[in-house]
Amino acid sequence: THFGRYLYPIYREGADFMRYVVFSLLKKDFRLMLASKFFLLTLGSLILYSCYINLVYVRLDQEIYPVYLYDPMGVQSTAPSAAIRSESAEQMHQACSDGYSVGIDASGRVPRIYMVSSGIRRTDNSRAAYAVSLLFPDSETKTVVIGTNTKEMKNRREITCEFLFFELSAVGFLGLASTLFKEKQMGVIRVHSTLPVSQTYIVLSKLVLFLAADLIFAALLTLVNLGVSQGLSVLPAVMIQAGILSVVMALTGFFCAVCLQGFRQFSLLYLILAVFVTTPVFLAGQTGISWKWIRYHPMYHLFMALKNAYFGMKPAGNIYYAICAAAVLSLFMLVCRTLKHEMAKEG
Repeated sequence: THFGRYLYPIYREGADFMRYVVFSLLKKDFRLMLASKFFLLTLGSLILYSCYINLVYVRLDQEIYPVYLYDPMGVQSTAPSAAIRSESAEQMHQACSDGYSVGIDASGRVPRIYMVSSGIRRTDNSRAAYAVSLLFPDSETKTVVIGTNTKEMKNRREITCEFLFFELSAVGFLGLASTLFKEKQMGVIRVHSTLPVSQTYIVLSKLVLFLAADLIFAALLTLVNLGVSQGLSVLPAVMIQAGILSVVMALTGFFCAVCLQGFRQFSLLYLILAVFVTTPVFLAGQTGISWKWIRYHPMYHLFMALKNAYFGMKPAGNIYYAICAAAVLSLFMLVCRTLKHEMAKEG
């Protein structure tokens, strides 16, 4: 108990003492979160993300692949009006140099598809298939329904998943660590080293508060941008994956903050995480770029599990959850041990 400038011990027994310790730690960490403007920044992120999704992103309607037709002899009489006619082959080649448009060269006996590769095989196949469908509109094709989402709802689910993943991975990594650095500056770690409090309670206190904040953020972001009915249908699965990602990143940030001496070093590590760790995950998960090594990237599996949860797809298997549980337990034990060593140094 704090009276003026002095600390006086309070003697309590058994479960009463433990409840008092846990409540005091939670109260102290909650006040630190308030002092660091954590909740204000989280609310600002929620408003910013939601405004961008509803006012900007859903209105970006990119047209289907433009198709340019070079037919100097006029033999392709069945070509629809959707195809843009080119006066020369050079004009068609120049128009298709953007890696998005598709050209049909009908100057020979057999029409040929011309396009510059986008670097994604799946997208190139879709571009070629679309051009062929315009060239032969009467051909029978087998259509398979793979989903019931409209284009707008599909875009909403994708961008909401991306924003939530970034918030929990990058910002979540920074949030808990920033409070720990503040405690170092205030000398709270040194005070903890003199109290009969286990490091487990210190770590759990911070972890519970940040996990609760992340889950509330995930729920609000999902409901606001997907709608109440669509959001509630996927919310249980999203909350599970968001909880796993939140705990993993919070413990990782806690460990790095304990090991590093200054916030400047931690900022460099945060930059590496935000740019070089999460960027490949976004590219592989959203654009279809195929890298063989990405399957060994832990963050990629966390991102795909979150994305599958948003689209109501089959959840990850037992192996995935077993690996996540082992990773969380290992990180928790590592953090407690590292904090104990740091408190011994401070004491």
